[in-house]
Amino acid sequence: MTGSLFKTLGIYTEMDLKAFSKSTKISTKKLKYYNEHNIFPSYSDFKKIEEATSISEIELKLGMGIFDEKVINAIQANSKQVSKIIEPETVPRDANSKVNHKKVFETELGELYQGDCLSLMDNIEKESIDLIFADPPFNLDKKYESGINDNISEQEYLKWNEEWILKCIDLLKEGGSLFIWNLPKWNTYSSNILNNYLEFKHWIAVDIKYRLPIKNRLYPSHYSLLYYTKGKKANTFNEQRLPLETCRHCAGDIRDYGGYKNKLSTKGINITDVWYDIPPVRHSKYKTRGSNELSLKLLERIISLTTNEGDTVFDPFGGSGTTYIASEILKRKWVGIEIGDTESIQSRFKDIEWQKDYIKKVQQNKNTLFTEAQIKKRIKLGHWLPTDFENEVTNKDPEQISLKLK
Repeated sequence: MTGSLFKTLGIYTEMDLKAFSKSTKISTKKLKYYNEHNIFPSYSDFKKIEEATSISEIELKLGMGIFDEKVINAIQANSKQVSKIIEPETVPRDANSKVNHKKVFETELGELYQGDCLSLMDNIEKESIDLIFADPPFNLDKKYESGINDNISEQEYLKWNEEWILKCIDLLKEGGSLFIWNLPKWNTYSSNILNNYLEFKHWIAVDIKYRLPIKNRLYPSHYSLLYYTKGKKANTFNEQRLPLETCRHCAGDIRDYGGYKNKLSTKGINITDVWYDIPPVRHSKYKTRGSNELSLKLLERIISLTTNEGDTVFDPFGGSGTTYIASEILKRKWVGIEIGDTESIQSRFKDIEWQKDYIKKVQQNKNTLFTEAQIKKRIKLGHWLPTDFENEVTNKDPEQISLKLK
């Protein structure tokens, strides 16, 4: 039997578990729950464990790898003694001696490798990357083309998660940006790691466009996108704005701006940390593999927001190659790796023209208060436009200059 709780308590077999359950009067089901999810037992259950084993609270927390203020304070008070115990067993972040990757494809801007991302990261120059975007497996027992095991224990998954995150931190330039796309549950753990090394910027909620009934829980309706920078100030932050949201049927306003319509910037509405406009990739025209695929619109936004032409983007989990395609089209240097077959990624570069057209369309429909399609429909149906307020614009408000209709 595996798990930090059971290891700390000396439970190795089902027989051990049943005996421990009997002595503490804690059900085996509850003990397994604590162990599998690495959750510290409730107050009453800990007291039963303490009585049966004489183990202290701090010893059990250390054994489980739970570091609250009480444990941290105890370690800090004895940091010299603790460091002498830990240092001989500590493995450096870049101690991956085995090279387990190879270059399989390149363009004038980028390099694609096949193999283990940890191996590649050990061989990339430290602090050389401007933007890292990571979309790791979610550990949901999904079937990936690479054949990786997507159903490991929580503790295994979190240990591996910490390993690649720490390596990413080392690769990031001062002022560089790191984004991690994952389920909210896993990103709470990732955030806990990142808070010790980087500057938190945003927890971006990206709306999910489908609905399924799930019993006894709130419906999970967003993916989590963590945004951190190395150091307080990002090297690059290119403001992104969206068109004002209108009804797709009548083209009227979704929200009431009252007497503030004349104060809205003609460059559009400031983007928030809740993104409702990222479409799932379902249509066969845009989907390049069987498993989940990220939208080009998502990567266009992230790359445009935090980098400039010529900057370097790294994605350690290639998947379908969306990050690499977007970087190529936006004239960013890029480095990537996929543990499985890379043929589908390489094929996307052979068929890059429609993807260029898609990104061009995305860029035409941002940083403006209304798209051309919205303008035409609003004129036809008699809705207001910025030109209606051009007489109210002053020279002190350059952003209020009227929208030029084509």
